[in-house]
Amino acid sequence: MKILLTGAGGLVGTALTPLLAAGGHGITRLSHSQPWPDLAGHDGVVHLAGENIATGRWTPEKKARIRDSRVEVTRRLCEAVAGLASPPHVVICASAVGYYGNRGDELLREESAPGADFLAEVCRNWEAAAKPAADAGIRVVNLRFGVILSAAGGALARMLTPFKLGLGGVIGDGRQWMSWVALDDAVGVISGALADETLRGPVNVVAPRPVTNREFTKTLGRVLRRPAIFPLPAFAARLAFGEMAGALLLSSQRVEPAKLVASGYRFRFPELGVALRHWLNR
Repeated sequence: MKILLTGAGGLVGTALTPLLAAGGHGITRLSHSQPWPDLAGHDGVVHLAGENIATGRWTPEKKARIRDSRVEVTRRLCEAVAGLASPPHVVICASAVGYYGNRGDELLREESAPGADFLAEVCRNWEAAAKPAADAGIRVVNLRFGVILSAAGGALARMLTPFKLGLGGVIGDGRQWMSWVALDDAVGVISGALADETLRGPVNVVAPRPVTNREFTKTLGRVLRRPAIFPLPAFAARLAFGEMAGALLLSSQRVEPAKLVASGYRFRFPELGVALRHWLNR
């Protein structure tokens, strides 16, 4: 297949590019900061680009960049490919489990209702922005990623320094659920979704067993052979990170990969401890 790819320089895109190339796919990289090349003649689109939500405080300007880099760019891209004489067969767009908002212990599947906070609103509009492609008869897949685990970047990489120093600990009361997925499975799902005609609409890209923040902390400390006894109280997290703390650190999403399981996808890393030992070479 010939694939249009946005976000090639991000954590997922960097891992996905060699995987697609090894599978014999041709790749055209798109950048929002440069004029787009000719979009015709491609079989699929993988759209991963978007403003990093985990850096900097969520000022009004930052929130506008988060929203526009997802919603407006997705809409523009999907309108462009939908208008082609020979449009691609599939458009795969990133989304996130932030779609569900803070839901406590509720078990969440793809058909669960969206949340009501800022990230949930962004994710809802982000997915809706792909409608022009779906209306044109293109198979659209909205991949709702959980916390992607990789020592190369993302949340896990930022946790390593304090945990290696023995300064890690639970965040808030530690009871909030973390739905995670190893980077290997994140790119594996994307690669598989390009060809799997049964996958369409929202798809939860999370490991089969989510964990609480307390369990995640305990497991990471055990893998690193370090104590994890320094908690970050909720008030301190909100003081340090503002609105972002509530959405990314304290929010609870217990998400099930129902569609992936039904499709027969086999997770390479279904268990947290095994995934951490792999990525941390332990």
